[in-house]
Amino acid sequence: MSTDTTTTRILPILPLPQGVVLPDMVITIALESDEAKAVADAASDGDLVLVPRIDDDRFARVGTLAHIEHRGALPNGTPALMVRATQRALLGGGALGSSGGLWVTAEPVDDPAPTPRTGELANRYREVAGALLDQLGGQRLASALPETDDPGTLADTIGYWPDLSFEQRLQLLETLDVDARLELAIGWAEHALNEVEVTRKIRDDVNEGIESEQREHVLRRQLAAIQAELGEGGDDVVAEYRTKLAELTELAVSEAVVEAIEAEIERLERTSEQSMEGSWIRSWLDTVFDIPWSERVDSEPELDAARSVLDDDHTGLDDVKERLVEYLAVRRLRRERSVEIDGNRRGGVILALVGPPGVGKTSLGESVARALDRPFVRLALGGIRDEAEIRGHRRTYVGARPGRVVRALTEAGAMNPVVLLDEIDKVGADWRGDPSSALLEVLDPAQNHSFRDHYLEFELDLSDVVFVATANRLDTIPGPLLDRLEVITLDGYTDDEKAAIARDHLLPRLRERSGLRDDEIVVSDEVIERIASEWTREAGVRQLERLLDKVLRKGITRLAGGDTITIDPDELDDLLGRPIPREDTQDRTANPGVATGLAVTGAGGDVLYVEASVMDGEPGLTLTGQLGDVMQESGEIARSYLRAHADEIGLDGLDRRLHVHFPAGAVPKDGPSAGITMTTAIASLLSGRRVRGEVGMTGEVTLHGRVLPIGGVKQKVLAAHRAGLTEVILPEANGPDLDDVPESVRDELTIHLAADVGQVLELALD
Repeated sequence: MSTDTTTTRILPILPLPQGVVLPDMVITIALESDEAKAVADAASDGDLVLVPRIDDDRFARVGTLAHIEHRGALPNGTPALMVRATQRALLGGGALGSSGGLWVTAEPVDDPAPTPRTGELANRYREVAGALLDQLGGQRLASALPETDDPGTLADTIGYWPDLSFEQRLQLLETLDVDARLELAIGWAEHALNEVEVTRKIRDDVNEGIESEQREHVLRRQLAAIQAELGEGGDDVVAEYRTKLAELTELAVSEAVVEAIEAEIERLERTSEQSMEGSWIRSWLDTVFDIPWSERVDSEPELDAARSVLDDDHTGLDDVKERLVEYLAVRRLRRERSVEIDGNRRGGVILALVGPPGVGKTSLGESVARALDRPFVRLALGGIRDEAEIRGHRRTYVGARPGRVVRALTEAGAMNPVVLLDEIDKVGADWRGDPSSALLEVLDPAQNHSFRDHYLEFELDLSDVVFVATANRLDTIPGPLLDRLEVITLDGYTDDEKAAIARDHLLPRLRERSGLRDDEIVVSDEVIERIASEWTREAGVRQLERLLDKVLRKGITRLAGGDTITIDPDELDDLLGRPIPREDTQDRTANPGVATGLAVTGAGGDVLYVEASVMDGEPGLTLTGQLGDVMQESGEIARSYLRAHADEIGLDGLDRRLHVHFPAGAVPKDGPSAGITMTTAIASLLSGRRVRGEVGMTGEVTLHGRVLPIGGVKQKVLAAHRAGLTEVILPEANGPDLDDVPESVRDELTIHLAADVGQVLELALD
């Protein structure tokens, strides 16, 4: 850029409101104001300056020198000038002329000599602007771009683009450096080219879709005409559905179902084949006809045969086996005597298998299906939060389909399968609904003969389905749902039961999975028993199965062709690593203030230690260990009882601050069964008498010192046995529950039944 002060001129300026004129433009200007007419009269030699007006008081700092080519008038009589812009000019000071109008000093600006970069930018602009004009059909203008040699003039051609704003044109005028002006022009041209290409692509896609739909419509019309000529009318689909409906009517399906299907077939006849609604109707009809309305497994296995199947698949679990045999016996008697209950109500079985992980709940569901000789379907309910997963979606939703229960019938291929509702205690609820509430109708023998799925919109009979639910805990199952379940508790296994399960079930399955023959790797009963007792602390057998699998894998690596490997009990430390250290309860209770309690968690029974200490501060009780409200109340009850009986028990220090802690603070704990344990720990601390290390206890305590019954007796006693305790204190009212404890465990334990806290303290304290 260069300015020549020797050619600086004083010229009248013509303000252009919201307008920008670039060099080499030829335009016509209407002289509508007195100010514009005065400027035209002042430019006697034909030269003037065109300046964009930014607002009432501001003008651009750069204007355009122009020469008046012609003076005349518009068709409406308004005076007008045709001017040719020549070059940019920097504007200086101004003053009002004698003949009117504003006169300013104007210094013409010449473009600098082009550099190699200027040439590169000019070529890039020609390329982008040419592509833009080609897209818009301006091939003649695009061919004129290469003929423009001056880079500055080439950059100014972007000013003809109609989508540029006033601010952009003003920026182009005031950019005196040619390279910078070319960069602006390239950027705006590329942006415009992108917009044009996107617009064209959208238009092409829309046109292509319309053409495709029109083509499909024409082809379908032609196909319909051809089918009509051949006597194969387009009603084949409807005719096929009517044939299926006729077959369904012969199966004694309810009138409501037949009427619903008939109504949908009539709607399909009235609906165009190209309509989206027709597709939804066909999907609904296909779903309904896929339901196995006529399929029922009527085989009634012999009672002994069914019990044999259950015994072959599982060791123990006698309660479940007896309940299923009873169910078969009732069905057989009812069939022999042709008994029907309330028409469609057939008194379905809804069992809930509740127990810790790994005790065989899920696999027991498969065994039930085998024992009944029925199809088996598993529904995993863990984490489900949408009610529609059970009841289905309304047909108004896009992608609607029936719920899992209806899909289970279709998958089973029969109306009376065994359906396993796995992990029913882990069903959640949120803004999409509560699936556990939807299960109330499914799992109610008095209602599920008329189950209504939202997608089907008619009643479905589920009374012949055998539902088997599994859960780890009962406290997370809503009360109304739990009331509909026939709960069978599966407690943990003893070490002897684990060894029997490993010998009869786990090892054969692991050998088959690994491709081993029975005589290639010998695992003795002694090895199994040692693994179960020293390397596992679980209520189930999953960890035991993993350890046996590890032993077999280690043996396979040493296996040579034709050899037999015997696993020696002494080499288990090398094969499995160190055993689980058995915590010595004698060490934990060596000091006064520590008692051993028994609890039930989601993983089965467990031993729980309670620690008490005295601290400075206001009299009261501090409880820690992530305890629930019920357990905190039990602590207050224990302290209140001991304060009331301090003299007869021989306690001192109850007027100080007591701190009771339950270790494993990361695990939430709640329930009243730790009442006597907390009472014993505090009494031990304040009396200075140590709690006997071989004693574990559980029971709820009252303000008057009574010991109330608790639940989970079998699991708690098994946990005490696994932990090496030799004596257990239980509430007296739980005496009948000891019948559930294996006799081998009862023989190794001394079980005390206490009716009040005094008996507990007498038995527990040294």
